[in-house]
Amino acid sequence: MNPQEQINYNRIEKAIAYIQENFTKQPDLEEIAEKVHLSPFHFQRLFTDWAGVSPKKFLQYISVQHAKKILDDSKTTLFNTAYQTGLSGTGRLHDLFVKIEGMTPGEYKNKGKNLTINYSYQNSLFGEILIASTAKGICYMGFSNEKASSFRELKSRFPAVTFFQQTDEIQLNALQMQSHNWNKVSCIKLHLKSTDFQLKVWEALLKIPFGNLATYADIAQKIGNPKASRAVGTAIGKNPIAFLIPCHRVIQSTGMLGGYMWGNTKKTAIIGWEAAKTETSTKIR
Repeated sequence: MNPQEQINYNRIEKAIAYIQENFTKQPDLEEIAEKVHLSPFHFQRLFTDWAGVSPKKFLQYISVQHAKKILDDSKTTLFNTAYQTGLSGTGRLHDLFVKIEGMTPGEYKNKGKNLTINYSYQNSLFGEILIASTAKGICYMGFSNEKASSFRELKSRFPAVTFFQQTDEIQLNALQMQSHNWNKVSCIKLHLKSTDFQLKVWEALLKIPFGNLATYADIAQKIGNPKASRAVGTAIGKNPIAFLIPCHRVIQSTGMLGGYMWGNTKKTAIIGWEAAKTETSTKIR
């Protein structure tokens, strides 16, 4: 690390410490930049390069984590949570949670108590799958080597939900993707619990053409954060919708497959099948 890089690192370290110590005051960009003796514009760019997110986004992450700890107390109200997090009211708390957590603070507090999920075990081209849906859309789809362990995995994601083992129209529409045009994947309804960053990554996965592959660095570039390959890998690893959100199409820049929640054998099979389908389609034309 050269002298200028060391100075920059020290500034970012000081800024992060200041945000962590003062997040309940919700400091703005100008205030934080002043503490490290930089202009707001220069500080914004430097912080984003080093931390991978903007100062505002980092402050939001710190704030929502604090709010979640408060909400874990069953006696705490949303108003008190907003106040203790330094937010002006429950409206800002609501917006913060929806943006970062993909759910309202009330939904986080009740842990899905009022949510119902239908689930079923179905055959697919690549083995049995467990598919689950809410009234809003598909919330989980994973390969199922063993039914009991697969259901435990589903329950761990939605611990307070009421489950019904039944097939519904939302599930059937999603399953038809195996035999229909992949371009219609946008017509499938999804109900995802995610952070804003995860959602950006998953949206980027949906844009990888059928039969094609991308690297983690490619995805980081597509979401406008080229230095976030590692964070991209983490977000891809948390994708709860196998095949439909095609995390199987992402490999390492070395050409190695990389990880896959349902095993690399399954990943290889899907990649090979898509490549064969693409080749066949090209020959027919």
